[in-house]
Order: sequence, then structure tokens, then C-alpha cells
Amino acid sequence: MKCEVALALDVESREEARAFLERTGPSLKWVKIGLQLYTRYGPDLVDEIAEMDYSIFLDLKLHDIPNTVAGAIRSIAAFPVSLLTLHASGGPEMLSAAQQERNQSAPRLRLLAVTALTSMDADQLKAVGIDKTPVDLVRQLARMASGCGIDGFVCSPREVTVLREDLGPDAYLVTPGIRLPADSPDEQKRITTPADAAKAGANLLVVGRSLLRADNPAEVLATIQQSLAP
Repeated sequence: MKCEVALALDVESREEARAFLERTGPSLKWVKIGLQLYTRYGPDLVDEIAEMDYSIFLDLKLHDIPNTVAGAIRSIAAFPVSLLTLHASGGPEMLSAAQQERNQSAPRLRLLAVTALTSMDADQLKAVGIDKTPVDLVRQLARMASGCGIDGFVCSPREVTVLREDLGPDAYLVTPGIRLPADSPDEQKRITTPADAAKAGANLLVVGRSLLRADNPAEVLATIQQSLAP
């Protein structure tokens, strides 16, 4: 199973984004644009980075009533976006509406259901009234989303193995919370190395700080990509 790397382009400005992409080198395929840059620059930045021949992962984590989420997907259908996130916790009606709109407006767009954020551990879940372990919650949400026709899922590396077992080989599993052995975990709670996540069955690894903080991001990316080889 092929495993790829997506750069989490969490920087302050489009100028910084362009400069960093130039330093990262030609082997990078996927760029994840999150709320930080999208809120500031919107679709123009999506177009700009897509024109640089990157595949776009738009990480907006949509979570609203079904009609509003469907309307957002209808709008995003005009963008050069390959992956789009929405919260599985929005429930089956929201997920089904999103999937139906995707099928009509943007059949090439893959929806990714976010299960439990990698910043959440059992204590954080309990604080918001969820009396489950992270793995139990992730499994419940992923099964529910799969039943709504969603075939892509965002989970921590710790849950990749069980989701692969639950959902089978065709599920597209995306894993943030990737850290190199020498990295600080920062606010992430459920992390692992790129090689371990790939061995567990992940399709796409989201890597941010390990690359953004590197003196030579192209070299670090090459090391990560080499570690993913079967």
C-alpha cells in the first residue's frame, strides 16, 4: 500500500508559503491548506498553490447543519481541491448530505471524516462529556461515517491499525500527529513516527512542524519518504 506525505502549510503569509514550498523541493505532491491561511487568503491561495502543480488538501473541518455543509461543498466544487475535511461528529444526516452533494457537484473530490482530533486524549474527551477512550470514539465515528458513504478518514496514527481492520483495504486513512523521533510532541497527544504510521496502513501522512522547523526541509522530506518504502 502506497503511503504519501502532505505538508501542513501552517505559516503566517502567502509569501512565506511560497518561499517554503520553493525550499521543499519537487518530490512533494500534497499540500494541506488549513484555517490559518484559508481564512486570510481564501480561494485565491488555493488556486495559486494548485497552479504550482501541487495536489490540494483543504482542511476546513466543516461542521454545521446538513444544508449549510452541502452548500459549502457546492461552493468548493469550483476549487482545484482533491481532499476536503468535515467532522464525523456532525452526524449521519450531515455526512449523507455532504456525500450526496459531493456526488452531484464534485465527483473527483474525496471527503475525509475527522474522527477525534490528535490533540484530544481521554481526559480531554471526558471534559466535553464523552466517556470513551479515543480509540473507541474513533471506531464508532468512522463506522458511522462509512455507513453514510464516506470513504476517507482522519485519525491519529494510534488508530490506523484498528480502522484498517474495521473498514478494509479501500478506506483512505489520513494521519496527522506525525513526529520524527527527535521532535517535541507539542500539543499533540496521540503521535507516532512516519515509518510506524505507514506500516500500520496509513495512506497519507500530514507533516507540519517536522518540515516547517527544519533547516533543510527538502532533506527531511526525502528522509521521511525513504522511511515509507515497503
